[in-house]
Amino acid sequence: MIKAINHLAISTPDMDRSISFYRDLMGMQLVSEGPFEGRLYDNILDLKQAKGRATMLRLGEAQLELFEFSNPRPKPSTLDRPVCDHGITHLCFEVEDIDAEYERLSAAGVCFHCPPQDAGFARATYGRDPDGNVFELLELLDDGR
Repeated sequence: MIKAINHLAISTPDMDRSISFYRDLMGMQLVSEGPFEGRLYDNILDLKQAKGRATMLRLGEAQLELFEFSNPRPKPSTLDRPVCDHGITHLCFEVEDIDAEYERLSAAGVCFHCPPQDAGFARATYGRDPDGNVFELLELLDDGR
């Protein structure tokens, strides 16, 4: 029986920049950080001679794992990958005051698709991390779950 989603993982070309973004700007807690390599990782990741750094961050019950591969060399992705392309399209951060978070993150240089929009039950906007990965800020209105 599947119990829960434990974490989401993102591969990044710059671990320090990604840690700074998710820890310092998004408020996640750094749980672990260190190198990885060896047969265990080769088997799990289905790669040959996988090597790099891995970091785990936490916010509430959610965890985000970051990978920075030194081997094999990853293919770069585009910073403007459309959310309609197949694959994971975004991760969502629930916030209390979307306007304040939007202003704070915008002032820190974070790019957003648009200002917060009213969807009736919630207000939302999409932004991009330094690698172009999309995240959503979501403020639920009147406990719109």
